[in-house]
Amino acid sequence: MTDAAAAAPPRDNGTFRSLRHRNARRFFAGLLVSNVGSWMQLTATSFLLYELTDSATSLGINTAMQFTPMLVLGAWAGALSDRLDRRRLTIVAQSALAVQALALGVIVLAGWATVPVIYALSLVLGIVGAIDNPARRSLVTELVPPEHIVNAVALNTAVMTGSRVFGPALAAALVGPLGAGWLFVANGVSYAAMLVGLVGIRRSEMFIHPPRPAGGRPVREALAFLRGRRPMFAMFTVFALVSTFAFNYSVSLPKLADTRWGSPEAFGWVLAVTSLGSMLGALALGRRTHVTYRFIAWGVLALGATNLGLAWSPNVWVAFVWALPLGAAGAALISGSNAVIQHESPPEMRGRMMALAAVAFLGSTPVGGPITGWIADALSAEWSLAYGGIVALASGAWLWSRTERGT
Repeated sequence: MTDAAAAAPPRDNGTFRSLRHRNARRFFAGLLVSNVGSWMQLTATSFLLYELTDSATSLGINTAMQFTPMLVLGAWAGALSDRLDRRRLTIVAQSALAVQALALGVIVLAGWATVPVIYALSLVLGIVGAIDNPARRSLVTELVPPEHIVNAVALNTAVMTGSRVFGPALAAALVGPLGAGWLFVANGVSYAAMLVGLVGIRRSEMFIHPPRPAGGRPVREALAFLRGRRPMFAMFTVFALVSTFAFNYSVSLPKLADTRWGSPEAFGWVLAVTSLGSMLGALALGRRTHVTYRFIAWGVLALGATNLGLAWSPNVWVAFVWALPLGAAGAALISGSNAVIQHESPPEMRGRMMALAAVAFLGSTPVGGPITGWIADALSAEWSLAYGGIVALASGAWLWSRTERGT
């Protein structure tokens, strides 16, 4: 650890206490701008594919293409982030993501976009994202002193989810007049903000831990660490189940908006309100100095109940009412789980543990996405969302039963 640790500010419970550190401010500012563009691209991609195919199954396949690399490569990418300089690795990955977005924009504007081409570029996005995810998320812990890690993780979730408030809304508002191609180009340009923030980070003010030594069996070591901690292993199991079946909004909501609420564009607005709830939930979590497993179980139960409410909302206004607590419950699960992982994992293993969390959250999507799309097309759009709520309710009850009061 550098000498910056000696200058750490006194412990407090302020929601934004991590932003007292210059490096954290630069990182989060760039992340906010970049992720607004990323969510704009993801939403516009769903619009484009649904327009080309009129099928929720195609959205599920595209989701699988994007997140299969996380399932296959995620754990090894985490080992890589524990071995290399996380800041430099993140800069390389973010630059590659910018190139992917610009390439997608040019292809669409040139009239060359087909379903296979979109699938191929989503696969490229997934490969680069599998490398970027653990490096970027572990880098957050090197920007603040140890006592602010829970807060920094919560703010990271707040920024990520806050960007979802604006990104989908911008896509819903602009995809008609501008077209998806220009939104992809705008996302490519937005990565400049993240790269400027990363380049401007001062190494002398970072809280850097020694990298993992070369050799060994890094992935097996991480799995053994996880299996040896029963509450954390139970949380990971629930995290994977719920992520597989209850977080496929980009698959279920476009068809639900079209068939139940009368407008495909309502997808972007409902997703934006969900994201607003996520941001508020993550900010509320940021005031906590400790997160318990039972707190996470409550979040999973609330996620299940609100999934069911949103699925059968009779109109978009009622959907907004359910979407707000749905987002807050999702933030409790995501941010709370990440905070527990970062806090209870040794520094030299955080990259691998965050990679395993990403595998559970994002790597499970290739399974859940196509299943959700099939349910939307074969049964109903309502059940494509509601079945995930049922899985979440059962999972939350099981996690509650596996933990003790105060843990």
